[in-house]
Amino acid sequence: MQRRSFIRKTGLAGVLAAGAAPAIVHAQASLRWRIASSFPRSLDTIFGGAEVFAKKLGEMSSGKFQVTVHAAGELMPAFGVVDGVQNATVEVAHTAPYYFFGKDPVFALGCAIPFGLNARQMTAWMYEGNGLKLMREFYAKYNMINLPGGNTGAQMGGWFRKEIKGLADIKGLKFRIGGFGGKIIERIGGVPQNIPGGEIYQALEKGTIDAAEWVGPYDDLKLGFNKIAQNYYYPGWWEGGPQLDFFINTKAWDALSAEYKAMVEAAASHAHVDMLAKYDWRNPVALKTLVGSGTKLFRFPKDMMDSSFKAANEVYAELNSSNADWKKIYADFSAWRRDANLWFRFTEAGFDDFMQAQRL
Repeated sequence: MQRRSFIRKTGLAGVLAAGAAPAIVHAQASLRWRIASSFPRSLDTIFGGAEVFAKKLGEMSSGKFQVTVHAAGELMPAFGVVDGVQNATVEVAHTAPYYFFGKDPVFALGCAIPFGLNARQMTAWMYEGNGLKLMREFYAKYNMINLPGGNTGAQMGGWFRKEIKGLADIKGLKFRIGGFGGKIIERIGGVPQNIPGGEIYQALEKGTIDAAEWVGPYDDLKLGFNKIAQNYYYPGWWEGGPQLDFFINTKAWDALSAEYKAMVEAAASHAHVDMLAKYDWRNPVALKTLVGSGTKLFRFPKDMMDSSFKAANEVYAELNSSNADWKKIYADFSAWRRDANLWFRFTEAGFDDFMQAQRL
């Protein structure tokens, strides 16, 4: 009776002012999720994306929504995380979707394809274009939804024991390359190897592979590739703006309240922005360190770039004929890529070309 009388006298505004509003949040049930990452714990940028997500979600829920993050190999292998989410072994995976192009090439469109989009263009397609909608329609087949969970920005082309002076030097080269890019390397004569990040150093050191790419200077310095190979190539034309994703089991997602769903989406977008900011901040200093220690920088030769571009378009044309999901999503993706590059040509490229020619 006293409570009803208080509400009648004070009205809703009085109740909110008295501090009743937080009870709406506190009424949420406590929840615990697990994230299986595809990355080693030592890589604080890319593995750290999941930790940033978990921390922010805990903060927004006042500790009621707890998420533990597990590195590759702790709960399941690096390339087993999609199966883990699909089968509800874990609620979430944090990974690069193109690792799973062997299941279906369409996975690569949610991450990066050779000569695709840069980081800003990819984010625009996902959030403002049809990217998120189209990829979610596809991922529904795997019992999961996706949320963008980071981007590395344009990557380097990798570390090579020998110089690549032309297309002929790719013939027979055993090259660790992640995702869909390996299909193009194979087309131009290379031998792609899909090896998890935590296992690349040993493979390169033992000579199991002749070359390896990962992300860029900051991670590559941490992994010590410069101790084994001194020839560092650019650009990583297969990864102009690779997007990481949080894959969430559909039932786990559907079981969330509207408030918790909003928190998960906000935490993911925070982690998405945070990762690219970290790479953009840390890579310049790391590149200076690498060059100072003897690393030699080379641009991939033009004949290799031209042949790779031609091979990529041949593969995309073949997939358009054989994979209905690919054809549908790639049509939207490529239309946006055309328009985005027209815009970036005049703005970003024009500004960047001038500034990078100045003595700063």
